[in-house]
Amino acid sequence: MKRYLPPLAVIAAAFLWSLDGLLRQKLFSVSSFLIITLEHALGAILFLPFLIKGWKNVKKLNQRSWGSIMWISICGGILGTFCYTKALSYINYIDLSVVVLLQKFQPLFAIILAAVILKEKLTKRFLLLAITAFVGGYLVTFGVKPIAAWDDKTIIASLLALLAAFSWGSSTVLGKHALNKLPFQVVTSLRLTITAFVAGLIMISMGDISSITSLNADQWGALATIVISTGAVALFIYYYGLNRLPASHATIYELFWPFSAICFDWFIRGRAMSPAQASGAIILLTAIVLLTQERQKDHG
Repeated sequence: MKRYLPPLAVIAAAFLWSLDGLLRQKLFSVSSFLIITLEHALGAILFLPFLIKGWKNVKKLNQRSWGSIMWISICGGILGTFCYTKALSYINYIDLSVVVLLQKFQPLFAIILAAVILKEKLTKRFLLLAITAFVGGYLVTFGVKPIAAWDDKTIIASLLALLAAFSWGSSTVLGKHALNKLPFQVVTSLRLTITAFVAGLIMISMGDISSITSLNADQWGALATIVISTGAVALFIYYYGLNRLPASHATIYELFWPFSAICFDWFIRGRAMSPAQASGAIILLTAIVLLTQERQKDHG
C-alpha cells in the first residue's frame, strides 16, 4: 500500500488544483499580489513548526541549493501564481478549461530547461512531440479561428497561462534539486515563508499594503479555504509525492488536474469545449504523455 501513496498524493494535489480556479474567481476584484502575499503568509504560519524543526538543515545549504530555493519561491511562488491568477481574471473571455490545459506545457518547459542547464540532448522525436503539443495548445486556445479573429483578451490570458506554466515547470526541475537537500516538509515551509516575505516587500513598495483592510468576510473566507485546500496544503501533499517519485511519473499523475478542471467547468459553469478545442486537448495531452514516457525510458 505504501508504494501507492506518492502517486495518490500527486493525484490528490492535482484534484485540489483543479478546484483552485473556481475559488480564485471569487477574488477577481482583489489585487493579484495581495492574494499571493496573504495566501503564502497564512500558509507560512500554518507550516512554521516544520521550518523551526528543520532550521539546522537549512543553515547547511550551499549556494546552489539556496539558488534552487529562491527560484521556486520567487518564480514558482510569485510569478507563476501571479500569472495564473491574472489569467483567471479574464475568465469571462476565455474558458477555465483553456487556462488549465495550457498548464500542461509545464513538462515541455521543464525538459527544455533541463537540456539548457543540464546539457541533456533533445531527440528528433522530442522536437516532433513538442511541435505536436504546441499545435494541440493552439487548438485548445483558439479552436479553428483564423489569426485575424483572435481576441486580444484571449491572447493576453493565454500568454499569462503559458508564463505560469514556464514558471511552475522550471520550479519542478529546481524543486527536485531542493528536495535532495531538505525534507519535503521543510522545503514547503521555506518556500511559503520566502514567497510571503518577498511578495510582502513588493506590496509595501507599491503602496498597496493598506488594501488588506478593504477585504470583506467572503474574500477572507475564500483566502482561508485556498490555504487549507488548494494552496499551501496542496503544495505540501504534492512535495510529499514528488519527493518519492521521478519527475516524469509525477507529470503523468498531474494530468488528473486538467481533466477534473474541465469537468468542473462543464458541470458548474455549463461550459463545454468546442469539437476543435476538444481535439486540441487530446493532441496536447497525448503528446505530453508520450514525451514524459520518452524521458522515463531515457533515464530509466
